[in-house]
Amino acid sequence: MVAVNVYANAGESSGSPSARTQSGQQGGNLGLATISCPDVGTQLSDVPDGARQDVDRQLAELDTQITAAYEKFAEAQDTEQAEAVLEPLEEQRRPTIEGIGSSIDQAGGQPPQGMDGMAPCTMRADDSTRQQQPPQDGDGGQEQPPQDGGEQPPGDGDGGEQPPGDGAEQPPDQQNGNGPEAGDFVDINSVQPNVNRPDKQRGASRGTFTTKCGTNENGKFNPDNVIAAPGVSNGAHHMHDYVGNQATDAFSGDDDLANGDTTCRNQGDKSTYYWPVLRLQNGQDENDAQADGGGKDQNVGEIQTPSSVTLKFAGNPTGKVVAMPRFLRIITGDAKALTNGDVNANASWSCTGFEDRQLKDKYPICPEGSQVVRTFNFQSCWDGQNTDSANHRTHVAFADQESGACPQGFKAIPQLVQRIVYDVPPGPGFAVDSFPEQLHKPITDHGDFINVFDEGLMNRMAKCINSGQRCN
Repeated sequence: MVAVNVYANAGESSGSPSARTQSGQQGGNLGLATISCPDVGTQLSDVPDGARQDVDRQLAELDTQITAAYEKFAEAQDTEQAEAVLEPLEEQRRPTIEGIGSSIDQAGGQPPQGMDGMAPCTMRADDSTRQQQPPQDGDGGQEQPPQDGGEQPPGDGDGGEQPPGDGAEQPPDQQNGNGPEAGDFVDINSVQPNVNRPDKQRGASRGTFTTKCGTNENGKFNPDNVIAAPGVSNGAHHMHDYVGNQATDAFSGDDDLANGDTTCRNQGDKSTYYWPVLRLQNGQDENDAQADGGGKDQNVGEIQTPSSVTLKFAGNPTGKVVAMPRFLRIITGDAKALTNGDVNANASWSCTGFEDRQLKDKYPICPEGSQVVRTFNFQSCWDGQNTDSANHRTHVAFADQESGACPQGFKAIPQLVQRIVYDVPPGPGFAVDSFPEQLHKPITDHGDFINVFDEGLMNRMAKCINSGQRCN
C-alpha cells in the first residue's frame, strides 16, 4: 500500500502541517503527495491554425482546474478528504477536454485518439525511496533529450550521488508541504563528473555568439506564458524572470515584441528569454505573497536576482548552421516533469567550479564560495518551416546525443545555451517556482525563448558561428 502524506498548503505557518497518512497518523517523513493528471497538451501534435487560440485557452483552463483542486487537496486532513477532490476535478476536466477535441474537429483537424480517457486524475506519492535506488540507465524507460554537444544532465541518480540521509538538514520552508524536501538536494562533492560532448567533425561550426541582456535587475516578473498559454493571464501559475524584450506578457503578439524595448546591450536583439524565478525558502514574504503566480499558487520566499546570466549561441559539431527564423519559439524542459516523467526534462543544476558534474533531478548543495548554476541547452534543430507547433515541441528537435547530427529533415540552427548563476547560502534552502502540484522539484525547471533578432544580426550570428569566430 502506498502511504500518502498530505500537507497543509503553503499559506500556513511552518511547523503546522495538517498531514495524515492512510493509517490516519502524521507522516512527516513519508514523502509528499500530489495530484497527477494526464498532460493533454503533449498529445496535440497537429492542431489547425484556426483552432490554436481556442485550444490554448482550454489547455490553460485545465491547468487552472488542477491548481484549484490541488489547493483543496493540500488542505485535506486525511486520505479520504484528499481523494474527494479527484471526482469533481474529473467532472471539470471532461467537458474542457471534449471542447478541445471539438475545436480541432471544427477547424478540420483530427483530435488525438483516447482524449476522453485523459480526464481522470490520480494521487501520487513523492517516492523518496526511489531516489535512493542504484542509478539505472533510462530510468522509467523514457528517453532523455540529447544535449546538442552542450553539458548533459544525467538521469535520475546518475553520477553516484546520494540524497541526504535521515539526519540531513531540511529545507527551511519544507514544512509548508509544497516542497522541496531533503531528498531533492545532493552535495555536489558526492557527484562524479558526467559531462560528455560529441566530437567535432571536419566542417563543424565552431564559433559562438554571445548576447548580453542583464540579469533582470529591473525586476520584470509575471506568471504568464506567452508561448504555451497566449492570451491567458497567470497561464504559468508560477513567476518568471525576464531578460531581453520588455514588452513580453501573455498578450504580446509578434508586432508587440518587434516594437518592444530590450535590456540587451545590442539593440538588434529584442528576443525574449525567460525562466522560473528561484526563491530562498527562508520564511520571508515576497511582494507577490498574495498574488497570482506567487503565494496564491504556492510559490513563497524571496525571489533571487541572478548574479550573472550568460546567453550564448553555439554551433553544430557536424556542420554549418542556418539562421533562425524570426519569432521562432522554443521551450526546453518540462514544467510538469514530476507527473509527466522525465522524457522532456532538460535542465542542468551544478555549482561554479564543479560544472563537469551536472544534475537533472536534484538541486546541488554547493560548498562555501561556490555558486548555484542552472544551465539550459536548447534544441538546435529546426524543421525548416514552422516557428511554433501545437505542442510547442515538434517544430524543433535535439541533435543526436552521440554524433551531434540533426534528425532527417531538420536543419541545424544556433544552439542557445542559458547559464544562470545565483549567490545563495550553502545548503538546501532554495527552489524554483513551479505549478503547485509539481512540488518545486528541480526536474520541472525549464526555459523559454522567442527569437526577435533583427534578420541582419541573426544572419551575422550564423556567419560568425560558421566561420569559427567568437562574437557578441
